[in-house]
Amino acid sequence: MKKEKQEEYDSLKLSSQLCFPLYACSKEIIRRYKPYLDDLDLTYTQYIAMMVMWEKKSMHVKDLGEQLYLDSGTLTPLLKKLEQKGYVTRTKSREDERALVISITEAGEKLKKDAVKIPAAMGACVRLEPEEAAFLYKILYKILGEI
Repeated sequence: MKKEKQEEYDSLKLSSQLCFPLYACSKEIIRRYKPYLDDLDLTYTQYIAMMVMWEKKSMHVKDLGEQLYLDSGTLTPLLKKLEQKGYVTRTKSREDERALVISITEAGEKLKKDAVKIPAAMGACVRLEPEEAAFLYKILYKILGEI
C-alpha cells in the first residue's frame, strides 16, 4: 500500500479520534456517579436536570432542553419521572399554552440537601489539579459552543 494511502487510513484508527477518549471518559465518570445517585433514586440525566432546577427554580422546558443539550424525546420522559417522584411540576405557560413550564417543588428543594455532597465526592474520583479541571472545562465548553 502506498504511504499516502496508509496515512489516509491512519485517520480511521481509534487512537486518532478525539471523540473516543471524550466518550470513554464521559461514560466512566457517569458510572462513578451511579452509587451516589442511586442513594437519591436519580439517573445522571435526572440529576443534571435537578441541578438546573435548583438554580433556576422555574423555566420553560424548551430552555431546560437547550441548557442540557437534550431533545424533547429524551427530556419529556425524564421530566415525567421527576414529576412522578414529586420533585418538579409541569404546567402550561400563561403566555403560550403550547409551551410547558417546569418548576421545582418543596420535595425537589429538599433533595438538594442530600445532593450537595456529590460534587466533592466526584472531585475525589477525578484526580485533576484545579488548574487542569478549569482548563478542561474551558476546552469542553469551547467544543460545545462550536457544535
